[in-house]
Amino acid sequence: MKKLTRAFYDRDPIVVAQELLGKHLVHVTGGTERVGRIVEVEAYLGPHDLAAHSARGLTPRTRVMFGPPGHVYVYLIYGMHHCMNVVTQPEGVASAVLLRALEPVKNLEAKTSGPGLLCKAMHVDKRHNGHDLESRDLYVADPHDGARIVIVKRPRIGVDYAKHWARRLLRFYVKGNPHVSRP
Repeated sequence: MKKLTRAFYDRDPIVVAQELLGKHLVHVTGGTERVGRIVEVEAYLGPHDLAAHSARGLTPRTRVMFGPPGHVYVYLIYGMHHCMNVVTQPEGVASAVLLRALEPVKNLEAKTSGPGLLCKAMHVDKRHNGHDLESRDLYVADPHDGARIVIVKRPRIGVDYAKHWARRLLRFYVKGNPHVSRP
């Protein structure tokens, strides 16, 4: 497997989101390597996207989104579930891709269908906010398995407050994968 470089993330979040499908999320913690194949994601396009956290501007919470690409943006929802995003585009743009579901590959016994379950299974929490994905312990890699996938495009989940942005087809998943959170 080859670790993705910063240049991979320094692009349009829609492109990055679709190209993350099939890649492996790797987290080494406590001597255990956990690996999951990314099978579902959502793109958040920046401050003009009313569903993106960056639509509220630069805050202590969103600072990582405004930073350089290839870093992790982790936040807590409902006071109990962590969600992991990868920051995309150049510094200052504030776009990201939410990782929604993984297919277990190695050392993942818990459910991984949904962003909160994904983080719990991968042992990712707020301590990883701002983490550089070019590190040795938390990164995304290309498995080079040559597997072809069919990508399904759907509206994002849970962003009804975002008006017309809620209907945009910015959720992508691997067709027929049983680990997708919601078809």
